Amino acid sequence: MRFADRLNDEIGRGIAWLTLAMVLVTFVVVILRYVFAIGWVWLQESYVWMHGIVFMVGAAYTLLHNGHVRVDIFYRPASLRYKATIDILGSLLLLLPMVTLVFLVGFGYVASSWSMLEESREAGGMPGLFLLKSVILVFCVLTAIQGLSLAARNLLVLRGHAAFVAEAEEAEKV
Repeated sequence: MRFADRLNDEIGRGIAWLTLAMVLVTFVVVILRYVFAIGWVWLQESYVWMHGIVFMVGAAYTLLHNGHVRVDIFYRPASLRYKATIDILGSLLLLLPMVTLVFLVGFGYVASSWSMLEESREAGGMPGLFLLKSVILVFCVLTAIQGLSLAARNLLVLRGHAAFVAEAEEAEKV
């Protein structure tokens, strides 16, 4: 659990810097286009690619920090045990089957892209589209690892492990 949490936390913090790069590249694209009447397709594609990478790779970080949308009508006022049970069931019955399905379907898609070293379809676009498509599999692996960590942590909460109960209680305060 600690390894998965640390891995996704480090990756998430690192990938967050890509949002700054995305903003700066977008700013440059706008200035070049509207002030100097210059534009490059590869530069425009770069911030779209960065956006996709931030969302796909950052999903597990968001799960780690409980940032995904929830229906809080029942969850928020519930007891710690109820929340732990819901989180375990959600991880094992919804999250893990979904990322497994996306991985299995996406694997052929990514492998096909790698086999032809796929590039952008746009003239002057970015090479290496196969690398961007590989982020789908990275998303699945990182999110599955974090889902297993979430389930294990909540199992320890249900079993009354003092350190994890205290950690869960502290997280509720935030």
